[in-house]
Amino acid sequence: MKVMIIGASLKPQRMSNRVIRLLAKMEIPTVAIGRTKGQIGKIRIEDQLTKHSRVDIVSLYIRPELQATYYDYLLQTIHPKRVIFNPGSENEEFSDLLSRSGITVENACTLVLLQTGQFTD
Repeated sequence: MKVMIIGASLKPQRMSNRVIRLLAKMEIPTVAIGRTKGQIGKIRIEDQLTKHSRVDIVSLYIRPELQATYYDYLLQTIHPKRVIFNPGSENEEFSDLLSRSGITVENACTLVLLQTGQFTD
């Protein structure tokens, strides 16, 4: 399983940062995309939309109005099995597009899913 975090932050108090650290601790391969390049432990934050193979789960941490940039990237380039819209990132339009492409959509908190063992269910 490989996870992509969109909206990765270098700030330790941010939820995306906490999730990236937990994924690393759980030894789950992770790709992180954010506005600012950097590193969280051994995981690099990229600031460009590059092709990644076999991404299973994408976890979104960006507001709906910023997501249009990622529509084609996720639908055409990444095509994950599942996209998680974390609190504050819920987007009905994008959810519908993903669902129609056969991608499972979930409005949930990735951190809670990880901590309760429901992330890979």
